[in-house]
Amino acid sequence: MERYPLEIDAEGRETLAVRRRGMALIDDNGFNRGTAFTREERDALDLTGLLPHRVTGLEEQAALTYRQLHAQGDTPLERYVELADVEARNFVLYYRVLVDHLEELLPIVYTPTVGKACQEYSRIFRRGRGLWITPEHEGRIADVLRHAPWAADVRLICVTDNERILGLGDQGAGGMGIPVGKLDLYTVGAGIHPTSTLPISFDVGTDNEALLADADYLGWRGRRLRGARYDALVEELVEAIREVFPEAVLQWEDFKKANAFRLLDRYRERLPSFNDDIQGTAGMVLAGLLAGARLTGTPLAEQRIVIVGAGAAGVGIARIVRAELARQGVDPAGCERAIALLDSHGLLTTERPLEAHKEAFAWAPARAAALGLAGGADLEATVKALEPTALLGTTGQAGLFTEPVVRAMAERCARPMIFPLSNPTAKAEAKPADLVRWTEGRALIATGSPFEPVEHAGRTIRPAQGNNVYVFPGVGLGVLASRARRVDDTLFAVAARALAGEASGEGSGALFPPLGELRRLSRVVARAVAREAVARGDAPEVDEAALDARIDALFWEPRYPALRLAEPCPD
Repeated sequence: MERYPLEIDAEGRETLAVRRRGMALIDDNGFNRGTAFTREERDALDLTGLLPHRVTGLEEQAALTYRQLHAQGDTPLERYVELADVEARNFVLYYRVLVDHLEELLPIVYTPTVGKACQEYSRIFRRGRGLWITPEHEGRIADVLRHAPWAADVRLICVTDNERILGLGDQGAGGMGIPVGKLDLYTVGAGIHPTSTLPISFDVGTDNEALLADADYLGWRGRRLRGARYDALVEELVEAIREVFPEAVLQWEDFKKANAFRLLDRYRERLPSFNDDIQGTAGMVLAGLLAGARLTGTPLAEQRIVIVGAGAAGVGIARIVRAELARQGVDPAGCERAIALLDSHGLLTTERPLEAHKEAFAWAPARAAALGLAGGADLEATVKALEPTALLGTTGQAGLFTEPVVRAMAERCARPMIFPLSNPTAKAEAKPADLVRWTEGRALIATGSPFEPVEHAGRTIRPAQGNNVYVFPGVGLGVLASRARRVDDTLFAVAARALAGEASGEGSGALFPPLGELRRLSRVVARAVAREAVARGDAPEVDEAALDARIDALFWEPRYPALRLAEPCPD
């Protein structure tokens, strides 16, 4: 997965042949290592005199960079910018620092800080990373893709059209922060080499009035494309990816719900692709529900689940839970009774017009009436009537899980599972401190963004972070290792079961293992996913030992190989 293949020299050291010298080498963030160039490398690669005298190692550089990060960055956004500058100079050092301080820095390079970075993107932009595809590229998108850095190695692409960035809505070209952050998580969490990844902002305009009026805005300045021209541009992008990067896996990210479902269903059989908002979130939540079911002693088949938010995430969760119940042998009617889905107009019922992706989870009016719920019943009424054991929020509406709602749930359930999942932190449906207080410390809590521990009745309660990073990096690694031809919901369910099997202990934090174990967990998920893809015939036949060897080969550790000057190409 390297731009140039690693070799092992006579002394057993990893060695990389490079064709650049001098400042050209220092200016390349894939090869630059600053003061860590050895004396021999400085002489051989025309670096003598271009660097201070002292030679330092990666470990020393990483420690200094971490200290500088805290000395120079007073706010999370400042630290985000500082880390971006490190990446622009030296990506090995950047990923080394992230891996060494995984739990602390993930909230800086991704949620919640990345939301603010997207909002401020035009003012904090320093250096392009990835590609921006705009309507001006119509008819030549394949040529634009060939401009990608490290184009020969791209195996994993994350693309967003920027319309539904976290819970913040349309962020125009600034949405690029999301695919950049997601791909960082693939590298940090699952060892995918950064030269194998490509973030793409599908910048087809914005309907965000503030951005259109902003003189500093860097994106394609025009109203957001919709309809036939939008579809044609997406079609050209997909075909260009198949042409230029035929072995790549595509992740759709932060598309608004109608396009999210439509594009996933249209292209999932054309190239290996998935939507993390739909499938990754669903896999993560299913893992939490399975772990919670084990903790509470109530099997998933006996849980009653209320999902508030019928967008990509909410419907994706409903789909995977229903499929898992069916796999466990629950009859279809039982699957339906287990799940209630609410949108901004209340409980979904078939008596009102619904978008296509919601229809499968709409209750019949008679069923709702039997529980005393009219069409469009609100959350509090639904909770009192259904007596749920799990309450999940994907709405982006802060404070939606009110005290009356939560207390009504806690009165009817000894250990309620409550997951306010919306990002960033300010958009969460409830704060863990409130949930702990309203449930007398009995709730099993998972949030989308990290929250501080809560002190209650002489004990410390640590809310779990229900972060998709537990799932999608391992799924991506497993798909690449198995060379799977398709990525369907089954693989995310397999990932969820594998992840749930790694959770242990008591309390909210036991819903998910510690984030500090992410690299190990991604291997566990990847093995389960890769074996499932092969077993189902969606990947070429290969034995388990070979799959494990492929996972090991793909798993990159940020370190400096020895550099030598490549032999000149023959004329």
